Amino acid sequence: MDMIRDATAPSSNLPDHLPQALREVLEAHGCVADALYTKLGIKITEAGAERVTGTMPVEGNTQPYSMLHGGASLAFAETLASIGAIIHAGPSRLALGAEVSATHHKSTRSGLVHGEAVALHRGLTSVTYDVTVRDAKQRRMSSVRVTCAIRQR
Repeated sequence: MDMIRDATAPSSNLPDHLPQALREVLEAHGCVADALYTKLGIKITEAGAERVTGTMPVEGNTQPYSMLHGGASLAFAETLASIGAIIHAGPSRLALGAEVSATHHKSTRSGLVHGEAVALHRGLTSVTYDVTVRDAKQRRMSSVRVTCAIRQR
């Protein structure tokens, strides 16, 4: 599975915005609709083993100062990387988060943030993604590195 785009018929289990092929992979892995990415309002716009992109609203994901919460940024980045890792792993293997590290450069108070996870390493037992989170003006908000372990089901 190289690249997954375009949502088609909605699945009864996962959000309608997810591309149909991605919903099928996630459902095959037993993923559920009531996951953190749904609560954070994350939308996946492109998904493949090499690159995953998406958006997340700032509203509802803020800390007490009404700025985007760093933990929300981390969850967003890990979600994007994990989707790439799941696609890379395929139906016979699992992708499990192993390490996340981040630097938050700035924050924002409104709009959508945009994320892009790009594969740095895709091996048999691990994958690593470089994730950039940007604001609506394309300013870098966070730089995140995510590694997932790949295991047999």
